[in-house]
Amino acid sequence: MSENIVNIKNDNISKKVVVSVSGMHCASCAINVEKAIKKLNGVTSAVVNIATEKAYLDLNPNLVTEQDIISAIEDAGYGVSDINYADHETSGAEDIDKEEQKIKKAKRRAILVWVFTVPIMLWMILMMIISGVVHNMMLIYDIGMIALASPVLFWLGLPTIRSAIKSVWHRSANMDVLITLGTTSSFATGLAMVLGAPIANYAGISAMIMAFHLTGRYVETKAKGRASQAIKRLLELGAKTAHILIDGEEKEIPIEKVNVGDIMIVRPGEKIPTDGEVIDGESSVDESMATGESMPVQKNIGDKVIGATLNQSGLLKVRALKIGKDTFLSQVIKMVEESQGSKVPIQEFADKVTAYFVPSVLIIAVLTFIIWIIFPDQMKAITAWASEFIPWVNPNLGILTSAIFATVAVLVIACPCALGLATPTALMVGSGMGAERGILIRDGSAIQTLKDVRTIVFDKTGTITKGKPEVTDIIPSEGLDSDYILRLCASVESGSEHPLGQAIVRKALEKGLSLFPLKDFQAIPGKGVMGLLEGKIITVGSPKLLEEIYNKTSLPQWAEKEFFRLESEAKTVMIVAKNGNIEGIVAVADSLKEDSIQAIRELENMGIRTIMLTGDNRRTADAIAKKVGISDVMAEVLPDGKVNAIKEIQAKFGLVAMVGDGINDAPALTQADVGIAIGTGMDIAIEASDITIVNGNLSVVVKAIRLSKATFRKIKQNLYWAYGYNILAIPLAILGLLHPIVAEIAMASSSVSVVTNANLLKKAKIG
Repeated sequence: MSENIVNIKNDNISKKVVVSVSGMHCASCAINVEKAIKKLNGVTSAVVNIATEKAYLDLNPNLVTEQDIISAIEDAGYGVSDINYADHETSGAEDIDKEEQKIKKAKRRAILVWVFTVPIMLWMILMMIISGVVHNMMLIYDIGMIALASPVLFWLGLPTIRSAIKSVWHRSANMDVLITLGTTSSFATGLAMVLGAPIANYAGISAMIMAFHLTGRYVETKAKGRASQAIKRLLELGAKTAHILIDGEEKEIPIEKVNVGDIMIVRPGEKIPTDGEVIDGESSVDESMATGESMPVQKNIGDKVIGATLNQSGLLKVRALKIGKDTFLSQVIKMVEESQGSKVPIQEFADKVTAYFVPSVLIIAVLTFIIWIIFPDQMKAITAWASEFIPWVNPNLGILTSAIFATVAVLVIACPCALGLATPTALMVGSGMGAERGILIRDGSAIQTLKDVRTIVFDKTGTITKGKPEVTDIIPSEGLDSDYILRLCASVESGSEHPLGQAIVRKALEKGLSLFPLKDFQAIPGKGVMGLLEGKIITVGSPKLLEEIYNKTSLPQWAEKEFFRLESEAKTVMIVAKNGNIEGIVAVADSLKEDSIQAIRELENMGIRTIMLTGDNRRTADAIAKKVGISDVMAEVLPDGKVNAIKEIQAKFGLVAMVGDGINDAPALTQADVGIAIGTGMDIAIEASDITIVNGNLSVVVKAIRLSKATFRKIKQNLYWAYGYNILAIPLAILGLLHPIVAEIAMASSSVSVVTNANLLKKAKIG
């Protein structure tokens, strides 16, 4: 157990806890652990993921302690290797090392088991060839089968047998119980035959069953490792060291020792060590690991940068703003883990079936043996018919041998593992694919819900638009040029802190225009600004400002025409005047994101209704909606009215997804069936959402829907296969038509095929 584990009763805040559980081998194990934890007073929710071998808990720290959790899991017959808390920083490297060790151990065990099993198989083939000639070797053969099978079962297969015994001791049943009963009963036939019982020797068969079982475990472990590579890849993205300035000298330190406020030197080709702000230099930065976008982003002084992204061209000095668990990369890893630890609603049915699966198979196995003993003639008739086209069916076996043959096949063919792995492996792969494309899925249930959404509600500012005003139009009066008008306007607005004024100043500086010295600046709330430039009174604002200062109640015809045209396009229009004479018009607007129109068009083509929900006035909202092709508009909705608006849409259209970025969107994101937060927005909106779009582009919402459909399609394929396999295979085993070896190969293959199919999700075309 990790030494850094702390007592969870150190405060009264509800905590999320991740417990690494050891000793789980199948879906039944996961259900047993989950039931044991849920019985604890103070645990509000518990999800055990067999694919990750972890339990994800929400608990009240005043009611349940760490020892309570450990005791509950141990009482269920399993162990606890580690406990981590949401508010404690974890590197995840230990988990990766443990996974790699587990794969190596499973591989070593799979290789060793065949060292003993291959001679058994060769000897069995040899005896089939010479059995009609040599009869006095049978005793040596029978003893040899027992001798070679013993290390396979009781050394290499000991963990399986030990797990079965522990499971039965704790009054539960898992996959290992079925394998142990199948192998030990087969092994017992060898002992019985040596002692004179009139049955066939299946001791060698028992070794082969265990060999295929352990080989399947290795392949399954390796495949699960591939499915969970997302977090490993994310962990590998982080920088290991940082070059920082200390007393004017550059020093290289481990990334763990970087503090907030440290000045980091990042050269071309190096990773930015941690989240920060550029204080010197300019460069292009590859942010594809965060946003999924391949095009580099230009960074200048004042721009924020993300840790683990790649500096491409220039030297940057970056002030560290976030470290450790607060960094973007750590938050991504946390969200991927949360997604992998959640349950898709469809899994609930699979869990119910799995909970009764092993006990049911045990009952079926007993009934199989009884049926063969009570109705031997009828069962023999079936095997005699099948022997004509199934090579391993032998109708000449004795009734007791045939009964054991069929019973063992029933025990080893049944596979709850495939049922248990069907959903979590697909979810693991899907969440990893999402993270690589800038789609962070917090809640796995959103995967199932999003595919069925037929209405998506969008906030306007910062979601459809950039949320950053820009100068869109400069119209000078006759005889003047646009740069002069922009220079006048920006010079006055340089005294303002209003976002619209700052947008005008920014535009002038981008064009390299020098500003006039400003004197006597005044801001007239709701109307505009004014000041003295070279002794002239310059006003910038609405017509009301001219009316108030100069008593002008109307505009020149050209200015009035342009004013109303620009306003109809949802732009903020400012009249620039010198000593009361109109010099020109400047329009500022929150411009659309580059991909908004295309994204809305694609959603509409997919049959999804789009609605804009905004607090802006109706005219502005309608103008923006018309530009992007939004179906419906709900304008002038105050923040506290957005939740009711979502409820109305849900009542009218069914499942609803909400896309927003602001603090006032958080309640609506929570109310929606799927909340999608724009990652460039406020943290509270991201926390309230089910899915976060990192780069803020609406086209990624389309990708998220495609990912949802592709992931859920894999989940359904896996479940259909897992159910179909068991429904078909168990009756064949009951009738004696499946050789135990064939049954074990099929069982092992079913689990591997489910995980392999989940990994094929990586080839899905989601954009």
